[in-house]
Amino acid sequence: MMSGFDIRRAHPPGAVFTTWRAPDGWPIRRMDWPQPSARPARGSLFFASGRGDFIEKYLESHADWHGASWNVTTFDWRGQGESRGDIVGGNNASFDPLVSDLAALLADWRAATPGPHVAIGHSMGGHLLLRALAERAPALDAAVLIAPMLEVNAKPMPAGLAPWIAAAMCRLGRRDSRVWKAPPPGDRRQRALTGGSPERYADEGWWWERKPGFNIGPPSWGWLAAAYRSAAEGFTPEKLRGVELPVLLLASATDRLVGLPAIERTAGLLPNATLHVYPRAGHEILREGDPIRDDALARIAAFFDDFTR
Repeated sequence: MMSGFDIRRAHPPGAVFTTWRAPDGWPIRRMDWPQPSARPARGSLFFASGRGDFIEKYLESHADWHGASWNVTTFDWRGQGESRGDIVGGNNASFDPLVSDLAALLADWRAATPGPHVAIGHSMGGHLLLRALAERAPALDAAVLIAPMLEVNAKPMPAGLAPWIAAAMCRLGRRDSRVWKAPPPGDRRQRALTGGSPERYADEGWWWERKPGFNIGPPSWGWLAAAYRSAAEGFTPEKLRGVELPVLLLASATDRLVGLPAIERTAGLLPNATLHVYPRAGHEILREGDPIRDDALARIAAFFDDFTR
């Protein structure tokens, strides 16, 4: 049996990598990891990762879900991983094409896989999954949003002024300039992302060494402006109240990348939402130390059991 270390740094036997074409023809790298033919599937689980992520970064969690008898599907967003194309640094000028990609991929995935169908989105993936739920109503049985990027934590910029500053920087010709310098891959970044697990944090660097293009660097002012615009237009109270399926939100009170108040407001507007906040956790809850990560996986499993049996 493979160890956690081996699972995180090797493509799993039985996983199939393909290229899926978005509605506009953009090539999207996709991984499908079905159950062995001799073992009945629990259902089908779809995972959408965050900005700057790539399929390999969450192989350990995919293995956990696959071990729980789910068929697992995941992918690289356009602009990152091996779906980069000509988008420099993953800096999409608008989130709308990403929402369209996700909605179309969910529809194709659901048509080709057995139910129940559940989806999980982390960070930017949580943002885009929630937009798809609110605007496209994909036929899912339940969804989980992990540290969803419903509002970018742009400190030291004041939260109320950050969208205006980002828009102003774009008007001043800084659209493609990075918002901040890439921090060195050391203790400060590790604590912000993976908190109690420097070992899991190191996996990202291991993959970067082998796939340098996976490291797309910090976001641009244009990307930040697009993120604020997407949230303002996509997460209105009216749209959120129309999301009827069960949604579990997991968040951290010490998250340095996304704003907890926006997650709490959203949970209050969704008709069938459950929110759990970890008092201290890094942004990447599924790559945290074992106590937090194991708790998150258990909460997700129990949530799916409640709504898909």
